[in-house]
Amino acid sequence: MTTVLDIHTHRSAEPGAVVSCSLADDGFAPEAGRLYSVGIHPWHSLQAGEAILQWLGELAAHPQVVAIGETGLDALRGAPLERQLELLERHIAVARRVGKPVVAHCVRTSQQLAAAWRRLAPGVAMAVHGFRGNANVARTLLDAGCYLSYGIRFNPAALAVTPLDRLLIETDDAPAPIGDVLAAVSRALRLQPERLEPQLRSNAARFLGRAETQ
Repeated sequence: MTTVLDIHTHRSAEPGAVVSCSLADDGFAPEAGRLYSVGIHPWHSLQAGEAILQWLGELAAHPQVVAIGETGLDALRGAPLERQLELLERHIAVARRVGKPVVAHCVRTSQQLAAAWRRLAPGVAMAVHGFRGNANVARTLLDAGCYLSYGIRFNPAALAVTPLDRLLIETDDAPAPIGDVLAAVSRALRLQPERLEPQLRSNAARFLGRAETQ
């Protein structure tokens, strides 16, 4: 059994990393022993027809799929925000049906995402991945009940206001291994990596709704 540390990646082959698949771009071809999240990235929201949404609903129950997404909102790219909000709502409905968390993308839309989350998603866990915003944006999302997931680049002030029990880490599309992310976050928090790592694995297990993952 392997516990999860890297909750969102597009390239890592490390055991326990959760590989993100945007169905409108990547498709879904699971490899034995890997964990996945499936969704429609906001950048691909213009291609998100009903057939892909139905496919998302079917794949959501796949045993290797541990999260839904990434979904979310992006003010700079993709379909108009009204359509992105519709797609977010569909992802949340799928997540609620299968009892899995949501991985969210958020670019210049923290207020809208927080408001939508409060309205649509009581009881569904959400992590805003690759978080690089400032401390005020972090507080907005934390107050809405979100986890924040940090990669190799982050705002130290935002990290400092993130409660340890709501903190996750990831590699996203960076070539750096998850160990480098752990080391960078540990330095910024002035904690030893060996002290922080068990907390992060516990957080990931709670977020994913399981004590451990295969």
